[in-house]
Amino acid sequence: MASRDANLTPPALLSNTPHNCHYKLADRMASIFRSGTCQLQGRFKLNGMYQDGDVILGGLFEVHFFTVFPVLSFRAAPEPPYCEKFDMESFQQAQTMVFAIDEINKNPKLLPNITLGYHLYDNCVMLGMAFRAAISLVSGTEEHFSNLNCTGPTPVIGIVGDPGSTPSIAISSVLGLFRVPIVSHYATCSCLSNRKKYPSFFRTIPSDAFQVQAMVQILRHFRWTWVGLLYSDDDYGIYASLSFKQEMQMFGGCVAFSEILPHDNNPKDIQHIIGVIQASTARVVVVFSTSSYLMTLMDEVVLQNLTGRQWIASEAWATSPVFHTPRFLPFLGGTLGIAIRRGEIQGLQEFLLRLCPSNDPKNNMLKIFWEKMFSCSFKTGGTAIDEQPGKKMCTGKEDLSTTSTPYTDVSGLRAAYNVYKAVYALAHALHDLMQCEEGRGPFIENSCADIINLKPWQLVHYLQKVNFTTGFGDHVSFDKNGDALAIYDVLNWQPNSDKSIRVYTVGVVNEGAGNGKALTLNEDALYWNFPMKKPPSSVCSENCPPGTRQARRKGLPVCCFDCLPCRDGEISNTTDKNQCVPKEVEFLSYEDPLGISLTTASLLGTCICALVMVIFAHNRNTPIVRANNSELSFLLLLSLKLCFLCVLLFIGRPQLWTCQLRHAVFGISFVLCVSSILVKTMVIQKEVETQEKPRRQRTEVTPKPLRAKEESLGQETEVEMGGAEQVETEMSELGRSCGNTGDSGQGGNRLQ
Repeated sequence: MASRDANLTPPALLSNTPHNCHYKLADRMASIFRSGTCQLQGRFKLNGMYQDGDVILGGLFEVHFFTVFPVLSFRAAPEPPYCEKFDMESFQQAQTMVFAIDEINKNPKLLPNITLGYHLYDNCVMLGMAFRAAISLVSGTEEHFSNLNCTGPTPVIGIVGDPGSTPSIAISSVLGLFRVPIVSHYATCSCLSNRKKYPSFFRTIPSDAFQVQAMVQILRHFRWTWVGLLYSDDDYGIYASLSFKQEMQMFGGCVAFSEILPHDNNPKDIQHIIGVIQASTARVVVVFSTSSYLMTLMDEVVLQNLTGRQWIASEAWATSPVFHTPRFLPFLGGTLGIAIRRGEIQGLQEFLLRLCPSNDPKNNMLKIFWEKMFSCSFKTGGTAIDEQPGKKMCTGKEDLSTTSTPYTDVSGLRAAYNVYKAVYALAHALHDLMQCEEGRGPFIENSCADIINLKPWQLVHYLQKVNFTTGFGDHVSFDKNGDALAIYDVLNWQPNSDKSIRVYTVGVVNEGAGNGKALTLNEDALYWNFPMKKPPSSVCSENCPPGTRQARRKGLPVCCFDCLPCRDGEISNTTDKNQCVPKEVEFLSYEDPLGISLTTASLLGTCICALVMVIFAHNRNTPIVRANNSELSFLLLLSLKLCFLCVLLFIGRPQLWTCQLRHAVFGISFVLCVSSILVKTMVIQKEVETQEKPRRQRTEVTPKPLRAKEESLGQETEVEMGGAEQVETEMSELGRSCGNTGDSGQGGNRLQ
């Protein structure tokens, strides 16, 4: 080192020349080496929170919505950017990490004799700020560093965050080179599952690939095949939109329009998007975006009074409280959303209410929070833009229990619960690393990691194998790509009693469901913001009725079509609705059991009729056959044979001649058979009546008393009838003899 210092020692400064500047720089470097320390050349102005410990965990959170960059002239030192619009929910997530570390430090079974510390930064939803924060975490923020051998633990052993996909991609691309473990709680881009590009990236939230599938399942459930798509101009929105379009194509649906939400909130772009939504016939709009990209658009929705749309929210804004005000209820009421699994954290609310501001510059985020919560200002610190005249002064003793904000609301912990799991995942990995027995370690020569000189890549090995269960009962582990198990809640935005929006859980999407039904939905609990209180219809064209086919409209997606009737002899195709198919001929075959049975019965009946006909023909001159009216009998047997044989016309593949003959032959045979039976019946009746007529006449001339006695006495009746006839004969003869005399009249009178 001494010889090197001698070489770097500049000669006396002779003049103001470029060589002279070189000597000044060399002189400064030589002084640094002689002092044996490294000096930090620059420091970013970041909002953060800090607590020292044996091992430090880093954290990146979106505590502010926007970043304001000053004008850069480079004539003076550039002013640092500052952040605007404080987000209470994101600050709750940051405090959840603080709570988890505090809980771990109090747990004697997890990381005993090790105290965890933290260093958290605000990325202000801006890539530049997130990258500044990440570099500050891994390089440290000490002004001077005296150990030139660069030994000892790294400034942070792992990072929780970033919640955004774009910052996570950028940060992981750089820190992944050094295998620094990063566990994100909200970055969902499917591209981050690439282990070759991001070898040390993990997340406790499912990938967008699963989220898109869950949203498409909801669309399929309600048969919404014609939808609009809005997505943010970042990696999260772009990758999600690509996956969504692919899934919709596989599902058979179509995207009516696809618009990018501008990152600069340009009013012209926002008005253009509103015009596209109004002009489209799609009644369902799917949005992949964070709240910061969407706020300006929703403000314009209210101004334009854009109603009659069913919004489908991605997990990035499905639970965002900024849209839950009464102002948005007429427009966003009934929104369906996908959200990560809700959890519960015991003791978190009490911890949040015990928060107090700090005078430490490393904890300036606490002061900013306090000023926003109580609309006051500290004498020193805070944000420069908030130091306005007329604001009341903060005392630091204000009571958080009297407030009601997303910060104190722990009823729906989703992102915060993921933060909690991410911290515990790093803690369990570090605990497993410390439990290693020398000689049985996973590294070279079965060695173990040295906690004093711990390398980040050594923690990645244990993080990949972490496996534990939270106090809420959720299982935490990572697959080979560093992704968590995909389980989502289906949310519905419903009116609250104060006319604000309240989020209800109405279903679950579980990709790991063993019954094959990933989506479970309680439709009775859904609220629809439409006059009929029913789900809307969002299709470009209604389904074609039977007997028609789809004809795609030129220049429009496949979901837009006209229905054209099929030609004669064709029917609708159930698999390909774009064409008709010839009608399938179904007939009764001779090989079918029913065909065999009918054929057997037909032939058997025909043979019996033929046999009877032969017997009748052989005995046609006998009295029995002649008395039976042989002509009608032969005709009846012939018609019965034809009736039996016509059954064969209905069996086998239909032909033109069989189709023409089957009904005619059966009709003629049946009518001939019935007619023969009817004529034969009439002939028999005629013969019976002919034989009964003489007897009826004889019965009518017989006296009634004699007929009565005949019925009662039998043979005696015949004797009495003979006597009566004799008396009548004698009376007739006596009358004739008296008539021959002269006084026949008197005799007649006397007889009378």
